[in-house]
Amino acid sequence: MKIKLYSFLSLLIGSITLVSCIDTEETSEAIFLEDKAEIEAYLDTTTIVNVKEYKDQANAYYIIWQELSNSKDSVFVGDTVVVHYTGKFLSGQVFDTSIEQVAKDNGLYDSNYKYPPLSFKVGTFSVLTAFEFGIRQMETGDKATIIMPSELGYGRNGQGPVPPNTPLVFEVELMEVKPGLREN
Repeated sequence: MKIKLYSFLSLLIGSITLVSCIDTEETSEAIFLEDKAEIEAYLDTTTIVNVKEYKDQANAYYIIWQELSNSKDSVFVGDTVVVHYTGKFLSGQVFDTSIEQVAKDNGLYDSNYKYPPLSFKVGTFSVLTAFEFGIRQMETGDKATIIMPSELGYGRNGQGPVPPNTPLVFEVELMEVKPGLREN
């Protein structure tokens, strides 16, 4: 009996010691490098219409415009924006959308939901910061694809249908910018 108890305690202490040796920064770096490799593979194998792009390769963050409106109607902190979006995984699986037909086509349709475009005030941290950053680079009428690593998305926790450590793709259309108070 004593041998079993000592064995159990040794195993428990060994496990605690091992867990305490895990470096969260190294783990974050490993997750980021895996995300970056997956995003680069996605970009190498996926055809996305590209009329303009913003690349931050060091952070594995991309904005690729499919349509430019040239409306000159830019987004500023304090503005309220209205956006249609479709959220996807790199596999192409849709996990969320504001577009009814996309929801129907991907088995996400809920007849009790009206599918309005997303509306949010810029600078209030009400959406993913990387999503908002992408929208802030656009003008009314632009259509773009925002690609981000998991740490700029839902990170280690995931959320709803998004698993932890999952890079994300958002197809977005900036429908409207309602100007807020702006400093002169």
